[in-house]
Amino acid sequence: MKEKVQAALDKIRPALQADGGDVELVDVDEASGIVKVRLTGACGGCPFATMTLKNGIEETLKQVIPEVQEVQQVF
Repeated sequence: MKEKVQAALDKIRPALQADGGDVELVDVDEASGIVKVRLTGACGGCPFATMTLKNGIEETLKQVIPEVQEVQQVF
């Protein structure tokens, strides 16, 4: 599952990089379906980071990988 998550993040990454940010995969818990990521660059301190995380990254991962239940941000 980790490889699938990384591949999906690689497709999301260019949109984040266009705004000066990026996303880094920290951990995938296959048992619970929780994915942990770190937003870096401009995304790390952006006031819209939570919205990007939930509405962008989490929704995309859930569509591509049904086993994903939640995406959490790690600081």
